[in-house]
Amino acid sequence: MAHKEGGTEQGFVKTGDNLGAKATMVGAPTAGGGVVVEVREKKGPLRAAIPTMPFPVAVICLFLNTFIPGLGTFISAFTVLCGARSDLISERGLCCVFWLNVAAALIQILTAVIMVGWIMSIFWGMDMVILAISDGYRDQGLPQDV
Repeated sequence: MAHKEGGTEQGFVKTGDNLGAKATMVGAPTAGGGVVVEVREKKGPLRAAIPTMPFPVAVICLFLNTFIPGLGTFISAFTVLCGARSDLISERGLCCVFWLNVAAALIQILTAVIMVGWIMSIFWGMDMVILAISDGYRDQGLPQDV
């Protein structure tokens, strides 16, 4: 299940939270005899397209997504055009990330009738706030324990 790759061993960690998350296991044992494991969440294209906005804008989008499903996501699509960063911009380009966010907003609006879109919309807004908080910690040079 794990294979060697340039001095590090790579495999898949199966825990309750990150099923199938890719892990990089550093070969040097720690003082307690364990192995240091780094786990990175693999994001799909829609999830990776969520822009990292300033905290107040992210909170407004969360508020809008809570009461009018998809509206905050639709507004966040335009923040991409105004310079908000996203994990996907370097791979797919600005226009594609904009349209992915518009598509996510439409999915949320259309499926809100059966409650799926409303719940998705709230989680989307929470992800925006989490990204804004973690970006704020990164900008200040503080540890990211959020």
